[in-house]
Amino acid sequence: MSVPQTPHTFGASTTAAEVIDGVDLHGRRAVVTGASSGIGVETARALAAAGADVTLAVRDTEAGARVAARLAAELPATSGKLTVGRLDLADRSTVAAFVAAWHGPLHILVGNAGVMALPEVTRTPDGRETQFAVNHLGHFALAVGLRPALAAADGARIVSVSSIGHLFSPVVFDDLDYRFRPYDPWTSYGQSKTANILFAVGAAERWAGDGITANALMPGNIGDTSLARYMGPEQLADFIETTGLALPPQKSVEQGAATSVLLAASPTVEGVTGRYYEDCAQAEPVAGRDGAIAGVAPYALDRENADRLWSLSEQLIG
Repeated sequence: MSVPQTPHTFGASTTAAEVIDGVDLHGRRAVVTGASSGIGVETARALAAAGADVTLAVRDTEAGARVAARLAAELPATSGKLTVGRLDLADRSTVAAFVAAWHGPLHILVGNAGVMALPEVTRTPDGRETQFAVNHLGHFALAVGLRPALAAADGARIVSVSSIGHLFSPVVFDDLDYRFRPYDPWTSYGQSKTANILFAVGAAERWAGDGITANALMPGNIGDTSLARYMGPEQLADFIETTGLALPPQKSVEQGAATSVLLAASPTVEGVTGRYYEDCAQAEPVAGRDGAIAGVAPYALDRENADRLWSLSEQLIG
């Protein structure tokens, strides 16, 4: 069903602070994964500035504590409370512990953490390929575990941070873990980012009765981020030739967090669910990746693919 949207003037150059301006989130609680660096920090900043109590869900709790202390010192006294929780998306036990420790409703869940273009195939302790496990399966397990808290919030929003990199590959269901095909950093990243979108499609279909909306997004080409920490200069230089994808114009981290914050908190997208956004707007379909700098692949919004991934993900997380 099409949901009418309130017009807004946000776009590619909009910052998270501009999106959140005038929004009141006092009394609401949010979780932002990967909130110790990059756009995760700016997403947490914007939500807290609007009054939300924000939990920074991070692998390195010392780094998270430093970020929380810095934000608390920079934000006004009317801002929400900032806390830190340990979450390693590659380690299922920490996901379970995070879920078990959560009490009460959860209004906003932003799945922001991720890894990109690991040069060699690596696997998590339970044998899954790392990019798919961290970017998708860990977030899937977290959202499923927190579903009762999201349902209790009466209008919760899930935000799944994907990428234009989803154009690199659909989800290859017959070989998720590169057991039979040659490993490639970009197709691996691509299928994990496609999975992030398909998760939003699947959650929108299954959890609408709980009042939960779920959307995915492309934050943009962010200049200052740790996401590319596994990429050397040569790999970065060969990006376009290797992937066939043109890089969109570069954004600041404040601009990169804007679409996440829009989907997490803006009244202009109230009731919107199962969509993919970029530059604070719903993305248009794209036929192929060659030269593309925007758009969403039809396979990433396909309900049959979403249903297949959901069933498989349930099996994989046990």
